[in-house]
Amino acid sequence: MPTSDSLMHGNEIQIERVRSLDPLAADKRLARLPQINAASDIRALSLLLGDLLPDPGGLAAFDTDHCIAAMRDLGMVLGSIKRHGQEPLAVVPRATPVLIELGARTDMVPRDVVHHYCTWNPTGDRERMYTGDGQERYLQDSVRMVFPHLRAALELCHILQDCDPRDTKFAVLLDALNREVAPMIDSIDLVLEHVSPRYFARDLRPYFEEVVVDGATLLGPAAAQVPLWLVDEVVWASDRSSADYLGFVHHSVPYSLPRWRELHDGWVGTPSLVTRVLRAHEDEVEHAATIPALRASAKSLASVLRTVTVFRGRHMGIARQAYQEDLRLYPVGSGGASVDLLREIIDLTRENAHLVKAMGQSRRPVGAGTA
Repeated sequence: MPTSDSLMHGNEIQIERVRSLDPLAADKRLARLPQINAASDIRALSLLLGDLLPDPGGLAAFDTDHCIAAMRDLGMVLGSIKRHGQEPLAVVPRATPVLIELGARTDMVPRDVVHHYCTWNPTGDRERMYTGDGQERYLQDSVRMVFPHLRAALELCHILQDCDPRDTKFAVLLDALNREVAPMIDSIDLVLEHVSPRYFARDLRPYFEEVVVDGATLLGPAAAQVPLWLVDEVVWASDRSSADYLGFVHHSVPYSLPRWRELHDGWVGTPSLVTRVLRAHEDEVEHAATIPALRASAKSLASVLRTVTVFRGRHMGIARQAYQEDLRLYPVGSGGASVDLLREIIDLTRENAHLVKAMGQSRRPVGAGTA
């Protein structure tokens, strides 16, 4: 188990250090990866994966950040081999114990996740890419730009868990949360402007397929692993969700950073912010002096839900195009979510937004409870 607080929180100092590292001497070899993929050269990819594997002594000398960088670089080849129709560890079985050790020493799954592919990926000439297309870089950048904000958002959610909706600080914290969630809209706008649904569906999506590691089937580095679902959990989804969304969350948790899994463990099954605000509203007659603060809390919470709905609506537009029957190669997203599930999540978010918005505009109690 790693003891690095930087890994637990994914902070900027640790991110920059991981980006700078090249523990497998992979820079020059991975620069050729787009050309190898364009040629569908399974033999070259298999040789590349084998050549990148560290010897036991070298692996033992890695610290946590070196382990992360090593997993990042091996993962690029794993996804490439699978994209061309082979299970990578069936082709190069001696990679299995290396992946297992790297996963154990970083307290993460034994393959690369979205953090490796985007956040911990160098930028500029050293950037690791499957296709080398500029559209791929825009997708990576769209994820990079939101992670610092989502990290801050999750810490605000952690503070909100211990704050009373009748306290004036509750609305202030929600407004701060909204500011940290809002860049998600900028990120999806970047994708809308620079990435075509056809490129994603036909060229890039195949590199995010699941692989089998030591008998376990593990998802690829999907954008669905970006932890907006964890913000949802605190804001409304912990007790007002659907069975399908809860199932998606359950399968997403292992692909998160250790700190974020820790937050999830503390939040799962607890009353959401929406439920807590609605329950406080039911008691407002007994707490007349707190009514203005409670209304402010409801309005601020509605704003957060509205921002999330805008992002999800634009994401839905992209997904609908990329997964239409005449274009898609796969029936569901690389994170396991279908277009129908995305639509259901948007509907649930809107329902909760309407509830708290109505509460913020009226003194009449709005029913609490779960959906």
